[in-house]
Amino acid sequence: MKQLIDNYGRKHDYLRISVTDRCNLRCIYCMGPEGVESMPHKNILSYEEILQVVQCGAEMGISKIRLTGGEPLVRKNITYLVREIASIPGINDLSMTTNGILFSRHARELHDAGLHRINISLDTLDSDSYYHITRGGDLQQVMDGIDAALELGMEPLKLNVVLMKGLNHHEVPNFLDLAYRRNVNIRFIEYMPIGEHDKEYDSRYLPLDYIKKTALKEGYKLADKGNPRGAGPAQYFSLYGGKGSIGLIHSISKHFCSSCNRLRLTADGRLKSCLYWQEEANVRPALETPEKLKALMQDVITRKPKEHMMGTENDDGCVDRAAMRNMSRTGG
Repeated sequence: MKQLIDNYGRKHDYLRISVTDRCNLRCIYCMGPEGVESMPHKNILSYEEILQVVQCGAEMGISKIRLTGGEPLVRKNITYLVREIASIPGINDLSMTTNGILFSRHARELHDAGLHRINISLDTLDSDSYYHITRGGDLQQVMDGIDAALELGMEPLKLNVVLMKGLNHHEVPNFLDLAYRRNVNIRFIEYMPIGEHDKEYDSRYLPLDYIKKTALKEGYKLADKGNPRGAGPAQYFSLYGGKGSIGLIHSISKHFCSSCNRLRLTADGRLKSCLYWQEEANVRPALETPEKLKALMQDVITRKPKEHMMGTENDDGCVDRAAMRNMSRTGG
């Protein structure tokens, strides 16, 4: 089997697929209050086109798939796509990133179709703050989704928390308490300067050393677990005596580029080797034959940079914001 290996020896076995640019929330760090203009439906990859990409990827060593958005659960008949991907030989890990609002009502059917696990984006445990950050979201719906996932044994259940100074940094003790009490992995993610709507990066950014300092201050004993799953970006810590764990994703302060193993497919059919670079390739012309598609995937990998420059200062002394696609248009 030909494998997707770049010029720096990194083997790529992970494909993140954005199935839609639409979302049922308007999170303040992702878009403006007016939202973003939705792509025309004709521009969005069909399920059949997505399956073509997954099939070729599987034949080139892709074994892990994550469905993202926007919010993947707002796309109609998403269960069909889950079932079809799960049936492709070579795909042994199928997951989804969701905001959790709709998950409880679809949890059983998605699980039975072959979805192994989910990540839920959750930046606050306070209902009023959640309403503010998401511009209208209902925290209880997310908590219901967490309960549903745990009841179905969809573990490890990861909760993604973007750490934002002045918005949720004071809630770190509450998240630590949740990880101690329940079998969840809470992953704290550094605030990233992505998208044209993000005007507050400098005032919101807080290094993740703050998490470890707060944990020690609150009396938690942390044990470094490294990264049990291999090439992922998080460094994990167990909480002594607790049921869950925490993870730290240093997107800015400590690049994890040297172990990157992923490709991204945007909702409109662009293949990206790096979230933080604008370079992308249109897969549609290559869908004519498996050979063309495989050649395109290899070319994208060959062009992959050694590392991104996100968060560093450019020649003008300004923070580099190379990735100007909003996350809803790229896929989280």
